[in-house]
Amino acid sequence: MTRALLGAAMLPLVAAAGPIPSSPDLGKAEARCRPNESGPAFLVDVEGLKDRKGRLKVEVYPANDDDFLADDNVLINAGKIFRRVEIDVPSDPVPRICVRLPAPGNYAVSVLHDRDSNRKFGWRTDGIGFSGNPRLGFSKPKSSKASATAGTRPTNIDVIMNYQRGLGMRPL
Repeated sequence: MTRALLGAAMLPLVAAAGPIPSSPDLGKAEARCRPNESGPAFLVDVEGLKDRKGRLKVEVYPANDDDFLADDNVLINAGKIFRRVEIDVPSDPVPRICVRLPAPGNYAVSVLHDRDSNRKFGWRTDGIGFSGNPRLGFSKPKSSKASATAGTRPTNIDVIMNYQRGLGMRPL
């Protein structure tokens, strides 16, 4: 049986299984960089951290407004790009996080400094940053302002973290 026929035969089984259950681990396996990564990837330098508490979470989304910051379960079930890397905040002055990508192209990237490690964004305590470092207002930035282009090899991007200051979010 050819792969195409086998894939077609398996389709009803996959559909019957239903959607992929939501989990904080969605997108992580695909996002792990290999040692000395040589393919498409972002090397995210996280600048302006408030402190070294909690965890850093880098997420990669399709670079369009409908999918940017959409639910990870919805994106994966629709066959769309979603990558996630989570690490404890390292002591490095500027932590670098590698996120593997499926192909060169344009992607929207978010970085969360989850200071209390509760896996939720709390605008009063946590920090947030995006590729392109857009100025933040009271809503999510447009994906065009929060995206970066990856080449065929690892691509460096700098993300400046924003924390609540007054009524808004901005760098320290």
